[in-house]
Amino acid sequence: MRKFCPLLLTVLLASSLPAQEPSERDCVVLLHGVAMSNWIMRPIAQVLEREGYRVVNLSHPSRSMPIEQIAGEWLPAELRAHGVERAPRVHFVVHSMGGLITRLFLRDHRPRNLGRVVMLGPPNHGSAAADRAKTNALIRWIMGQNLARLGTGDDSVAARLGPADFEVGIIAGSSHLNPLFDDDLQGEHDGVVTTESAKLEGMRDFIVLPHSHTVMLWRGAVHAQIVAFLRDGKFQR
Repeated sequence: MRKFCPLLLTVLLASSLPAQEPSERDCVVLLHGVAMSNWIMRPIAQVLEREGYRVVNLSHPSRSMPIEQIAGEWLPAELRAHGVERAPRVHFVVHSMGGLITRLFLRDHRPRNLGRVVMLGPPNHGSAAADRAKTNALIRWIMGQNLARLGTGDDSVAARLGPADFEVGIIAGSSHLNPLFDDDLQGEHDGVVTTESAKLEGMRDFIVLPHSHTVMLWRGAVHAQIVAFLRDGKFQR
């Protein structure tokens, strides 16, 4: 009987083993803010992929579909299509309006494998900048139908949501490049959302970093804090 070449035997054995499926890794769902698309979350996606997560970076119809429909119909369908229910855990990293979408979604459609949530600059108590912006016809056209729902009034989405009953860490910004809403935003803010509005009752951790509302998405210090919270359930100090 011929002897198998040890190298050939190793190759044959290796090829017979099942490859690790993406569903066996923790999954992170990324959701952008209003009038954006998933390209703005790419830097975060790349960092998380290097950390070994399976990343689902979604572009939602923030300008044309009511936020309740995005959270109640569009997002559940997208998550089913990407098979996130097969992951050991599914985390969320969300920016601005994406935080409100996530809160609505988790209130009504919480996954059994829910992990942790990181919110970046979320208007958890509405944004006075949105109150001012909705009075401008050009900004209303750019931002779409959900702009008015991001404000601080009784008809805002934030006014209808309660405390967090899931594991969430929040990163707020304390720097801004655009002075347009300085007169409307009281206290420390990132140009769109105040530090106080970003806070949420029931949150596990909260940190303020010296970056503006959108620029924070590209900053390494923010990326490091996202990774830390997903891994440890707390930010680095």
